[in-house]
Amino acid sequence: MQRRDALLPALELYRDRFEPSAQLQEPHTMVAATVIAADDDAEARQLFTSVQQSFANVLRGRRGQLPPPIDDIEAYWTPEEKQSVSSMLRRSFVGSPETVRRGLEDFAAETGADELIVASAIHDHAARLRSYELLAG
Repeated sequence: MQRRDALLPALELYRDRFEPSAQLQEPHTMVAATVIAADDDAEARQLFTSVQQSFANVLRGRRGQLPPPIDDIEAYWTPEEKQSVSSMLRRSFVGSPETVRRGLEDFAAETGADELIVASAIHDHAARLRSYELLAG
């Protein structure tokens, strides 16, 4: 099942219907994305398999803790799960610092967002901290 991306229409609707207030004179948008940064694209993709498994597990009705990354995500999910999960995670930016930077720049330009909110669900705490270090750089 292909999910419709509602982000851009929602931003357009918000901006079109925005009414200034005492707190805010202009529309202000924040958009969220999953970011997994690592020293290289391959390592980041491997770390991302935790998120992919977690979303597949939700589709299977099995919620739980974030699983550790795996070497072969293709062996983990069905083609239907892959399609659904990929659609749900299409606003994810996974890779080296340069890959992530380019993706986030494109995302910010596409959405016209004033702020980006990032989340990094990474099983290994040290790898999660490293991801945020690379992102901050």
